[in-house]
Amino acid sequence: MKSLMFLFAAAILAATAHAAPFAEGDPSVGKTLHDKACLNCHIKMFGGDGSKIYTRADRKSTSPQQLAGRISGCNANTGAGWFPGDEAHVAAYLNQHYYKFK
Repeated sequence: MKSLMFLFAAAILAATAHAAPFAEGDPSVGKTLHDKACLNCHIKMFGGDGSKIYTRADRKSTSPQQLAGRISGCNANTGAGWFPGDEAHVAAYLNQHYYKFK
């Protein structure tokens, strides 16, 4: 029985070890949250549609962990009131459309 449980646990770890970052997030929900809470600030900072914050050569987030941290910081600084799941949705959206972290 213990060996069966070990194999099961190992299979789960193997399956999740290679999962894409932010796989628990829904990009379509993330886009809605992002557009409502982030765009105005990003447009004020960068003009246009605000997407330069994600596409500039010196962008601040260069890993999934940094992106998650930046989203969490923006959530706190703007008072967006997102729960951790909401942050995961936004991260999934940004990763899908701009960052492409694997």
